[in-house]
This record gives sequence, structure tokens and C-alpha cells, in this order.
Amino acid sequence: MKHIAVIGAGAWGTALALHASRTGAAVSLWARDPACRLMNGAMPRLSAFPLPSSITVTNEFAFRADVTLVAVPMQHLASILTQIETDSPLILCCKGVKPDTLQFPLDSLEAIRPGHAGAVLSGPNFAHEVAAGLPAAAVIAAREEGQARSLADLLGTPAFRLYDSTDIIGVQLGGAAKNVIAIAAGVTIGAGLGENARAALVTRGLAEISRLAQALGGDAATVSGLSGMGDLLLTCTGTSSRNFRVGRALGEGLTPSGAEAAAGGVAEGVATSLALTELARRHQVNVPIIAAVAALVTGQASLQALIDQLLMRPAGAEI
Repeated sequence: MKHIAVIGAGAWGTALALHASRTGAAVSLWARDPACRLMNGAMPRLSAFPLPSSITVTNEFAFRADVTLVAVPMQHLASILTQIETDSPLILCCKGVKPDTLQFPLDSLEAIRPGHAGAVLSGPNFAHEVAAGLPAAAVIAAREEGQARSLADLLGTPAFRLYDSTDIIGVQLGGAAKNVIAIAAGVTIGAGLGENARAALVTRGLAEISRLAQALGGDAATVSGLSGMGDLLLTCTGTSSRNFRVGRALGEGLTPSGAEAAAGGVAEGVATSLALTELARRHQVNVPIIAAVAALVTGQASLQALIDQLLMRPAGAEI
């Protein structure tokens, strides 16, 4: 029997553990407190989904596994990578950019565990729907094509289709940047700017991500896939997206801290907007929407000033 380990018992980690169990694998789910399970056997962040007997909850970092999925927030990734005791391939399931080093998840893995086999999982996936076994798709990206495909075959099911890619830059950037554009999309709704404005903003946001991907060495076509356009469609329209909810609260006039509190916690797009704005500056890429989100969440400009600034930009050829 294959053995799959999942590090992180939040909503996404728990959903991935439930999915992994459906592949017929024995699953180890790492949680800081294994005793946190509820009376029905579910984890607190996905209380409606009891864990089957094939999932063992543990707080041990030493385990045997054919593959390990690391499903912790980007800000905790480095700490976790230093503690895991396994030689199995690591699939990083977080989305973002490390603000101080501007590293993507696989950059952090290479810096901390040089040469360790790694990949990233990204796509338009809400945790509660994956937990329920509803149809979904995602992409696994690794530096080597054969590795990405073998991992996708190991984890994929008919209900959770996994595609493979070697464009680790495009996939990681798409997964990170969609959170920033989701904040902007939420702002348009919260500020009462309308659906036309949201559609235009999401489309132009996709163009910014594409330009930045190319500048970083990625493929613009990847941004039109699951980790780019697919994730944008989900997070910019679904109220289950915390980043969208933060943006909507900002559009309604709340402060950045008040918006995060109203949305139920920290939105990764806040820190990511600052990191991507700096990456764009270093590579001389024009990203007005991403930069506007960074200015809004840091209080550098008012919402109305940023709206006026974006609307007054000169129009030209659509590129």
C-alpha cells in the first residue's frame, strides 16, 4: 500500500489528506496537536468531514512516505522544511512569495534542502469542495517533466484531475498573484464599481501576471492555465476566498487591519502584493493593479486616489 504524508492540518491540508485517502493510500496527517480532533473525528478547520480510519493524525516529523504534501502557509514553510525528516519527494501546496527574500516556495526548498526532489501543486481549488470529493483540477509543476507526471499519476483521481508542467515559475507566480488580483476584485465590488469593472480588472490583472512571468523566465501560456486564469476565476468571484473578502471590506471603507479581521484572518495576497511589486520593479515590469493593491494595504494612498489613478491611465493597444 502506498503511503502519503500531509504536513499541515488546516483546511487545505485536511482536504488533501481526505483526497489522498481516496487514492487507496494510507495517510499520515501532521498536526501540531493531534488531540484537536472533534467529537465526530473531524479536524476543526473542516468540521463537517470526519476522517476515515486510513488517515492517522500525528505530530511526529519522522515518517515513511512515498510522497509528502506540505500544506502550510507560506510564512511557515521555511520552519517546516527544516524539521521534516523524510527523503520522499516534497510537493509544496502553499501559494505566495517570501517578502524578505522574494523567494517562491521551490526557491525556499532549494535553499533549505539543496537537491531534494520537489514540486508545487496549484490550481482553482476551494478546500471544502476537494474535501467533499467534488470535481476539480490542478497542476503539479516540477523541474523535470517525468517527475511532475509521476507525481500527478500518484495523486490524481477521476474527480481530482492533475496535469503536469515544467514551468515552475509560471505556476508558482500564477498561484501567488491571483491572491493579489482577488483583493482588487473584491475592492471593485465593495466600492460599488460594478461587474463590468471587476471583469476588466481581472482581465488586465491577468495581463500583468503574464508580463511578469515572462520577465522572470516563465511561459506566458502557463498563466492562461489552471494556476493562472483558473485560480483567478475562482478567487475573484467566489465569496469563499478570504482575499476577495478582504478586498470587499477594503472597498467598503475598512482599514487594512479591520478588513482582515472582518474576513476572518490574514489574507496572503496582502504580503504578496508588496513582494510582487518589488519583483516587478527590479525587472522593470509595469504592474499598475498589483502596485495599487500594495499601496492600498499599506496605506500609501487612498482608495479613491488609486481608482482615479487607474482610470486616468492612457489607453492603448491591448497587450
